[in-house]
Amino acid sequence: MLAYTFILFAFVFRFLPHPMAFTPVGAALLFFGARGPRRQLWIPLALLAASDVILTTMIYRYPFSWDHFVTWAWYAGMLGLGTTLKRNAGVLRILGSALVGSVSFFLVSNFAVWAAWNMYPRTFAGLLTCYEAGVPFFRHGVAGDLLFTAAMFATPVVVQVIAERRHKSSDHIAAA
Repeated sequence: MLAYTFILFAFVFRFLPHPMAFTPVGAALLFFGARGPRRQLWIPLALLAASDVILTTMIYRYPFSWDHFVTWAWYAGMLGLGTTLKRNAGVLRILGSALVGSVSFFLVSNFAVWAAWNMYPRTFAGLLTCYEAGVPFFRHGVAGDLLFTAAMFATPVVVQVIAERRHKSSDHIAAA
């Protein structure tokens, strides 16, 4: 249930004012891949793809372009990376996966912008300029990915500790 909650949170968060690139999308995808049902991995992919279409065409009023498919492939990749955390989900692996997500999104999304739009010359220097322009987004993206990933993966642990403490205190009261 928590996996669906975090995906809905990521979906809604995208429509709220927030610092550029500071979103729970990558974290929610990792968490869903790690904790959600494998046969329903299409749900977060479809929901976030729909939010991309709505944001792009209705809110920002940009034309729909093939570079969205690159983003959606990245979503699928994050879900797949999350599935590798099902069996081995140590803190370093989880945060390392979040960092891989941040770096990979920066690399593929900026490449797609460079290739799909006429904002930068289609030269190596133009590509480097595109990556340079993306650095402020990258900083916020890394911060958001690490913070939201830590919070999402810590939530079930915290809930379990609280439940165990409540159970112990009710056993203690019943014994008295």
